[in-house]
Amino acid sequence: MEHTCTDHIDLDSFHVSEEYGFLLEKPATDLPEYYDVWIDLASNLTHLIHTHQLRDLVHKMANLSPHHLRGHRQLRLAHLALGFIVMGYVWQEGEHLPAQVLPKALALPFWLVSQRLGLPPILTYADSVLANWKLRDSTGGMDIGNLDLVFSFPGGESCRGFFLVSLLVEKAGSSGIQGALEVMKARATCDLIMLQKGLHKVAQSLREMMKMLKLMHRHVDPVSFHGTLRIFFSGWRDNPMLPDGLHYEGICDEPIQLSGGSAAQSSSIQCFDALLGVRHEDQANAFLKRMRDYMPLAHRRLIETLSKHPSLRDSILSGSSPSLCHAYDACVLALVELRSYHICMVARFITVPGSQARASHCPLRGICKALDNTGTGGSKPIGFLKSVRDATRRMLISDHM
Repeated sequence: MEHTCTDHIDLDSFHVSEEYGFLLEKPATDLPEYYDVWIDLASNLTHLIHTHQLRDLVHKMANLSPHHLRGHRQLRLAHLALGFIVMGYVWQEGEHLPAQVLPKALALPFWLVSQRLGLPPILTYADSVLANWKLRDSTGGMDIGNLDLVFSFPGGESCRGFFLVSLLVEKAGSSGIQGALEVMKARATCDLIMLQKGLHKVAQSLREMMKMLKLMHRHVDPVSFHGTLRIFFSGWRDNPMLPDGLHYEGICDEPIQLSGGSAAQSSSIQCFDALLGVRHEDQANAFLKRMRDYMPLAHRRLIETLSKHPSLRDSILSGSSPSLCHAYDACVLALVELRSYHICMVARFITVPGSQARASHCPLRGICKALDNTGTGGSKPIGFLKSVRDATRRMLISDHM
């Protein structure tokens, strides 16, 4: 295998934890007293949405300056709280009456906090999954029974389950990110043993991620997810319910278009794509690159760093090592299986409930039907997922030898 020049990759510089991966370690759960109104609204969001009070309370809210926020964790909590309030405000009355304008007292501080973090002013996957957790017992472990959300949407236990299972999937990816680092170091030093160990760690991590993803069936009800929860992830780009976008009062004269939270915003999965050199079709590739704009800046830089390295696949092929070819293919197969399972999840939680709701006379009939064929991030979910799954499968070395 040829020698590959590479810069030293330090996980700390990319805000990656050895134990937690891309999860925000020990997220803040409270802000200075000055911001009590943000925390109170976000903490009582479900009740305020059910009783149709949230918009009225936001209209009465003072325009608070974000300048009293100190440190990364406080900024992330502020972005999380404001993001939840924004989604609740926009979708309080459902798909038939979304808000067209975000009031200045909400839009301006959200915009300024977003600018400081390098995140867009909308609730992202990095907010609702990576920074939206706390331990019930600080001495206990990170199992689903000992985890809770900082903020929640309507949907009860299904909402809690959806966010926390997604959190556990991301945590399972932490060892794979370490494995990716080991692969990069091994390529720099031509250490074939370290390279194989790193690839093995990536494959094991991906298999553990799928194991965690399967918990979704136990903790999330498909009808509740589709009929109650899903609309609150919806953004205002490529969304038929808000075709022109959302007007941020005091920020811009024209409506702004932003995608809602999506698994495509997972830094872990895009890191594994970058490591393995997965080449997606043009449309899927453009969408995935756009989703990087919804990730924390440090995570984005890690993906870009991995993407700049010469092809790992080509390097392994040139070395003609059967064991390395097998180790690489094990990673690709694990990623293919994870993506195949994700397709089944979309069918179970979106396609089937949507069809049943349209065909029945239940109270959920027509709820969020505008999103039956469009993901919360703005993509066509089944077609997109099949495309990225098939592109991943094409990377298998064994199919080209």
